[in-house]
Amino acid sequence: MGRGRVTIGVYNSYNPNKFMEAHRRALARAGPLALAFDSNLALFGFPFPEEPRTPRELAEWVAGTTSIGDNGGYLTELAEKGRFQSFPYPGKGFPPQLGEPVLTTSKPDPKLSVSLAEVKSMLEGGKSLLFVFGLGPHGVPKSAACIPRYNLDITNGRFSLETCTALGAVMGALCAYQ
Repeated sequence: MGRGRVTIGVYNSYNPNKFMEAHRRALARAGPLALAFDSNLALFGFPFPEEPRTPRELAEWVAGTTSIGDNGGYLTELAEKGRFQSFPYPGKGFPPQLGEPVLTTSKPDPKLSVSLAEVKSMLEGGKSLLFVFGLGPHGVPKSAACIPRYNLDITNGRFSLETCTALGAVMGALCAYQ
């Protein structure tokens, strides 16, 4: 069986109406991680201006305003490879083409909690997974946090991590666990 695809999903819990520096920095950091670990990047609820419209145009717009991640070049490269997408906030579910959603959280529901070993087994079995990270001081809101059937606490100790730290920890752990 083939290996499943990993998608990094960043859920905007900051300002839903204005693109802020926190959005820019998270994107500039998530792009290189997605490239480095052969993953896709999906954004949810980011307040981009009406123009640009395509993923490549979005990546170029962000790249033009940051020095992080090779001046945003990694995000642009990701878009050129067709591995960067932006979506509105999920209503009743995340886009199924991105894989099975896994909420990354320091407060996993015990009934939904999965270990890193279980996640790796799913990937090795060919299941594609969407790892959902909250960008903002309160993480993913309950309305979206209840959608995934799986919760992953990468620390195994209920430690709350800043978004970009959590992104790196999850992606590094997935890579190291191969």
